[in-house]
Parts: sequence; C-alpha cells; structure tokens
Amino acid sequence: MADVAIPEHIHKLNKDLQNAGPQEVLHYFLNEYKGRIAFATSLGAEDQVLTQMIAEIDPECKIFTLDTGRLFQETYDLIEKTMARYKLSIEVFFPDRKEVQEMVKSHGINLFYKSIDLRKLCCHNRKIEPLTRALNGIDVWISGLRNEQSVTRKDIRVVEWDENFKLLKINPLKDWSEKGTWDYIKAHNIPYSSLHEKGYPSIGCQPCTRAIGPDEDIRAGRWWWENPEMKECGIHKK
Repeated sequence: MADVAIPEHIHKLNKDLQNAGPQEVLHYFLNEYKGRIAFATSLGAEDQVLTQMIAEIDPECKIFTLDTGRLFQETYDLIEKTMARYKLSIEVFFPDRKEVQEMVKSHGINLFYKSIDLRKLCCHNRKIEPLTRALNGIDVWISGLRNEQSVTRKDIRVVEWDENFKLLKINPLKDWSEKGTWDYIKAHNIPYSSLHEKGYPSIGCQPCTRAIGPDEDIRAGRWWWENPEMKECGIHKK
C-alpha cells in the first residue's frame, strides 16, 4: 500500500465501517487480508472477547502474545486455558536475551521504578522489540483498544495507520463499554484471568500492575507511580 494512499484509504474504511459491529469488522479484515493479518493479545478482558470472535470466524488467524519475562502466573495459566478452549494456537514471542541482560546489568532488575525513561527502556526491550518481530510481514494488526480505557485512548478510530510499525491497526471494540465487555464475556462463557476478580481490571507485567480501589480509573493500577497521560508502553503510541 503506497504511503500517499494511506489517509484516503483509512478514511474510506472508517466511513464504510462506521455502523459495523466488531464481528463485521473482523469478518471484513480477516477475509480481505487473510495471511497478512495478526491479533496481538495480552489476555485481558477485551482481548479474550476478540479471541472468541476470531476463533468463530477464522481460527487459523495468527494470534500471538508477548512474554516479557515478568508476567503473572495467572496470565500463563490463561494462555493454556484459552488455547484448549478454542482449539487454536497462541504464538509466544520473547525479548532478546542479550538486550535484557545488558539492560538489567546497567540499570538494575527493577529499573522501571527509577524514571520514566528507564521504564520506557524496559518496555521497549521486553515488548516493542519482540512485537516488531511478531508483526514482520503483517499488514493489519488487530487490537483490543477501547475509547473508554484511558485519556490516551479516547480518540481512537476503528481503522488507524500505525506509523511506528507501518501497518493498519484495527480496533473493533473501540466503542464498547467496560460493562458491555463483561456482559459479552459472561454471555459467551469466555475464560478470563482470575486477577480480574481481585481488583485488577487491566493486567500487564506483575511489578508494574497493582489492584485498584472502587473509585479509581480502570488503568490506575498500570504504572501507578506515573501521571495518567504517560501510561503507555509505546506499543500503542500515536
């Protein structure tokens, strides 16, 4: 796809799909970009919804996750349970060993607490680098982002151009609410992390995620020591 045609193409796709539901959006892209489309799952609630939908439409779609080396045991358990439930494969991508070793040697094992720059370095080595490998040869990236999740995501569209990875990113659940997401999970008996029932609405790496209180924002437990506008790892950077 020529760069000059990208804005016009995305505008047309958003216009054509403005009244489409998530399954319709997925149907279109899974068929139109078969073999060139991938779903990156973090095993969160939204991603579990998308996994169920994709399994019904095209269980051969590439689905992958990033093992940063600092995940909760509950996340590993859910990977196994999800693959068994939907009879599909979730490919696991790992960070580059040498990069992580050098980073820890230079800055310490818990460097992410020391500064935003070091936290972003950790996210880059443990997430961005393996994600770059996982998206190699892919033209469309399926994402579980929702407008309601945080101030950094309030303006997302169904179809976007990801300048970092030079591909289309689609957000089929962008208009879904937290309640709507969980209503769907319960209605379809979708497996989800037991951490959600312990006050963890958003789950990432264990040392960078905490449970939240009843009056806190759903992403308040992610990198809780930082300001809300800084709470992205760089994967979904505009």
